[in-house]
Amino acid sequence: MDMSLVNSFDRDNILVARVDDFLNWARASSTWYFQFGLACCAIEMIAAAQPRHDLERFGAMPRASPRQADVIIVSGTVTMTMATRIKRLYDQMAEPKYIISMGSCSNSGGPYWQHGYHVLKGVDLIVPVDIYVPGCPPRPEALIDGLLALHKKIREDTPLRKVS
Repeated sequence: MDMSLVNSFDRDNILVARVDDFLNWARASSTWYFQFGLACCAIEMIAAAQPRHDLERFGAMPRASPRQADVIIVSGTVTMTMATRIKRLYDQMAEPKYIISMGSCSNSGGPYWQHGYHVLKGVDLIVPVDIYVPGCPPRPEALIDGLLALHKKIREDTPLRKVS
């Protein structure tokens, strides 16, 4: 082992950065998601978490409780019955909280909203959506791209500044 490297940590180490930047880096590097799979898009979401694509390498870890998650991935057809459940789970999450809408059915109702009264015409009617992932169903790579877009949005946020 190179002792010069070990000895270099003997001195005082100083890191100069804004607190906002540090907090945003930490939040973007640990996006724990609550998986809300409703239809065929859920299979692609599950595939994105498997070893081939491995969402955990981006800091995204699935959680089984909305109280432990800071991101909800809504994937699939949102019916009127499920809409109330999504809203309730969203309300149980701690701030800051984010929503990824995955697939054309959760984005805009998909092919089902034209001929059925039971399908919600977009999950953004009940919860504020941060990132839309298009496709029917979207590939796991598209979900990863949406997650990286969410990371960028979190890093550009200013959590400590007072909103006027």
